[in-house]
Amino acid sequence: MLALSDAVNDGRIADAEIAIVISDKPGARGLELGRERGLKAVAIERRGRNRVEHEQEIISVLREHQIDLVCLAGYMRLLSPCFIEAFPRRILNIHPSLLPAFPGLDAQRQALEHGVKVSGCTVHFVDETLDGGPIIAQRPVLVLDGDTVDSLSARILEQEHKLYPEAVGHVLRGGFRQD
Repeated sequence: MLALSDAVNDGRIADAEIAIVISDKPGARGLELGRERGLKAVAIERRGRNRVEHEQEIISVLREHQIDLVCLAGYMRLLSPCFIEAFPRRILNIHPSLLPAFPGLDAQRQALEHGVKVSGCTVHFVDETLDGGPIIAQRPVLVLDGDTVDSLSARILEQEHKLYPEAVGHVLRGGFRQD
């Protein structure tokens, strides 16, 4: 979220604004950091509701703020078909692997366990599948001898902070069509 905010503020993502930051956890660091930057930041808690009920409230808030593009960051749940249908081809996610390799949780651990020599990150459109939507952009990261989950994760995160704003800007300029 901060990398996207920085890119909007310094013009790398032109003619855009971050209209709202949403988390399902009231104490989320992203909300605090968003507020520190003067962004509207709200928690929409699950409060015992099912996924669709919770997402309907999020959809309502996003529509209220006239959101054109939803950028997920650290959202660790599959979105329901109703959410995806509400923002067709307008939901992006960043994942710490070169998809389709190592979808889901612990992608860096999966990469190390499989002994790959190159990992990286992927920005993709979100669909109903786990990390399976059309790929927008990828950035490789070499896996070094002696890498740990933490060291590999740190190097991938550096690239995520560069790639996500580039991919968002590309999509907003109409440079990627998902037909």
